[in-house]
Amino acid sequence: MSKRIVVLGSQWGDEGKGKIVDLIAHSSKYVVRFQGGHNAGHTLVINGEKTILHLIPSGILHDNVMAILAPGMVVSPQALVTEMDELISKGVPVTKRLLLSDQATLLLPYHIAIDKAREQAKNKIGTTQRGIGPCYEDKVARRAFKIGELFASKDILSEIKEILAYYNFMLEHYYKVDTVRFEDVQKEVELAQERFAGLVCETTPLLHQALDADEQILFEGAQGTLLDIDHGTYPYVTSSHTSAGGVPASCGISPRVLDEILGVTKVYCTRVGSGPFPTELTEEVGASIQKQGQEFGATTGRPRRCGWFDAVMAKHCANINGFTALAMTKLDVLDHLAEIKICTGYQYLGEHRATPPNHADALELCEPVYETLPGWQASTKGVQQWAALPEKAKQYLQRLEELVGVKIAIVSTGPDREETLWVKKLLD
Repeated sequence: MSKRIVVLGSQWGDEGKGKIVDLIAHSSKYVVRFQGGHNAGHTLVINGEKTILHLIPSGILHDNVMAILAPGMVVSPQALVTEMDELISKGVPVTKRLLLSDQATLLLPYHIAIDKAREQAKNKIGTTQRGIGPCYEDKVARRAFKIGELFASKDILSEIKEILAYYNFMLEHYYKVDTVRFEDVQKEVELAQERFAGLVCETTPLLHQALDADEQILFEGAQGTLLDIDHGTYPYVTSSHTSAGGVPASCGISPRVLDEILGVTKVYCTRVGSGPFPTELTEEVGASIQKQGQEFGATTGRPRRCGWFDAVMAKHCANINGFTALAMTKLDVLDHLAEIKICTGYQYLGEHRATPPNHADALELCEPVYETLPGWQASTKGVQQWAALPEKAKQYLQRLEELVGVKIAIVSTGPDREETLWVKKLLD
């Protein structure tokens, strides 16, 4: 039986990881979010009720689960408190189920201000403008503040005031935009000190103890592999390691303890923001997929660009992460199509490629090579048994398995927790 499972996105994010984590979290002692910040959004639908989470791991909705925000995360106090209060209003005892690493990095209003200023400037990346990139920059530059420093004896506000002066100089003199008031930063710091006091702890030793006790642990990623800072479509990426290698680095555990690495992927592709997207559909079919799949970002509400399944990218992501199984989501979105295409290769400057180029400019020049399969044009909504799927839907999924080289464990046939087909049980 798998004891330690990693759930990762294998596209550009928005693959439905929240639902998958929720499905398999019930048997876990801990569910750990290992990277990113409130730029991510995981949507859960349970008995028709929708819950959108940004920072807190999806396992928080289970009675027996302790949710952990790991050292590799960047945490906005206002965003986390807002999310906590929304869950509390729904009857979730958040303070009894949530732990926050003292090594996680504090995201403050000046990070958000500089992010917005950059996005309004010439070189637009398409970020969520939540301050994630600037906060990670501060972490690497060793001028960031760790959550644990909120409760140290030193005067953290005096140190923050110095960093704020640095950012305000850039905002005023380079970007020519409004500066950030110290009072607003102070308010966030005091909010964090008030609301996080009972939640902050040393999570790395806690996980070591859980591993020694052979507890089940679920590690939850945000965004997707193609947004990884090193292995994504740079520079149109996020600022953290979204791939499986980010788990041990962020959490402080050995990679040898991971039993299962589950890649979550839609049966088609989507992307939010700027950057190359070889299989993007800009005509009627893409619009119909966007409408059927309700493809709008959970965090920003931005419409997602839609395209055919890219097996070149999927295989690449499987190799990077070492996926042991796949969770295929949104099968029902394709129910209406008469034919469905799969990208099996690229044409790049007159040559065939079976792997994606490393650079975004080169990827922009890649033309997809398609294989066309017949659609099933029958409802798969809510199907829970493999035998109940239309034959052509089975053939499509089996072809995706062949091309990616990884077996499918889960097929999602609707947004609700119950609308799930289990091909292979990951936990007993």
